[in-house]
Amino acid sequence: MNIKSEREIALMKEAGRINYLAHKEMEKYMVPGMTTKMLDKKIHDFVIQHDAYPSCLGYEGFPASACICINDEVVHGIPSNRKLKDGDIVKLDFTVRKAGYESDMTRTYLVGNVSPQIKQMVLDTEEALYAGLRVIKSGARIGDIGHAIESYAHAHGLSVVEDLVGHGIGTKMHEDPEVPNFGKENTGLVLKEGMTLAIEPMLNLGKKEVVLLDNDWTVVTEDGSPSCHFEHTIVVTKDGYEILTGE
Repeated sequence: MNIKSEREIALMKEAGRINYLAHKEMEKYMVPGMTTKMLDKKIHDFVIQHDAYPSCLGYEGFPASACICINDEVVHGIPSNRKLKDGDIVKLDFTVRKAGYESDMTRTYLVGNVSPQIKQMVLDTEEALYAGLRVIKSGARIGDIGHAIESYAHAHGLSVVEDLVGHGIGTKMHEDPEVPNFGKENTGLVLKEGMTLAIEPMLNLGKKEVVLLDNDWTVVTEDGSPSCHFEHTIVVTKDGYEILTGE
């Protein structure tokens, strides 16, 4: 387990700041008629202009700078000429590498007039992320995070995708440990100050089961129900956590 130094955390925080700013920039493009390929180019250009690299591009052969998912797509959507429509929810998930260190952030965006039920799912998924974050501190355990996320999700009528998990992050996009969005309290790895993690609940309005499409990347809900995804990169502190993918 790689405990990060103050210098490393500062570098990850800078990568995270660029990631956050790129997400904020994308808010104005969440309009009907915008294609996911156009969004991907805007993300790529923004990150490059900030002297960083969109490290999804080329990762294990992934062909784009961002994973962009709509509605029932859970993760790893490949940008295309598909146009956003009124009522869609769009998940932007991308990593930014700066000076050799990674940041990972996902947000779900509303396009036009989204139904109240879907809008509530988006609000509840973001709150589930913060429910997981609130239990993080040195001495807590991995299972505490998953338990908090799962408990919040189930209390609000959402299912938890169990085939996909959060992860450690640092000089690599994916490092140990895995961080499930489900689990039991007081189980799993003990968290230590200086650990950097990507916490990312993926919650469905329907059942938890997912399937992989024929492109070998995109994961969708098996029952076609909408899925929502939020993610922050954080560092464990003595008494809590600090979000690195912020201003």
